[in-house]
Amino acid sequence: MALKILLPKAKMSAVEINKSAIAHLETNIENIKTYPMSIFDYDPDKKRDFVFIKGVLIHINPDKLQNVYEKLYESSAKYILVAEYYNPSPVSIPYRGHQNRLFKRDFAGEMMEKYGDLKLINYGFVYHKDPNFPQDDITWFLMGK
Repeated sequence: MALKILLPKAKMSAVEINKSAIAHLETNIENIKTYPMSIFDYDPDKKRDFVFIKGVLIHINPDKLQNVYEKLYESSAKYILVAEYYNPSPVSIPYRGHQNRLFKRDFAGEMMEKYGDLKLINYGFVYHKDPNFPQDDITWFLMGK
């Protein structure tokens, strides 16, 4: 919704498995194209200027991560923004009482190693105690082709 406010003429689309989230998007963002499915079932139908993923890769089983990287890369014409929990080496963190449900790693670094034409443009950190825009402790990476 924030992107639509900043870029009101931009064509938006979303891959989302949660039916409630799809309904929210379709109600609040005019002319959004939704793909109500798992990212594993999504087949990129065209390239977009800007592909954004936040808080999803951390929940992907590492054995399936390369498949998701490929979908992000194949969906992008220019930019990919990854906003996830970062760790320099892969680790699994207990999540809501479960093991192997949350993974931290260098997602952007892995993508740049896999796709030699991806270059880091910018990066930053969002802190949970930020007085103006508190979020989770997420590190974001903007990469360009």
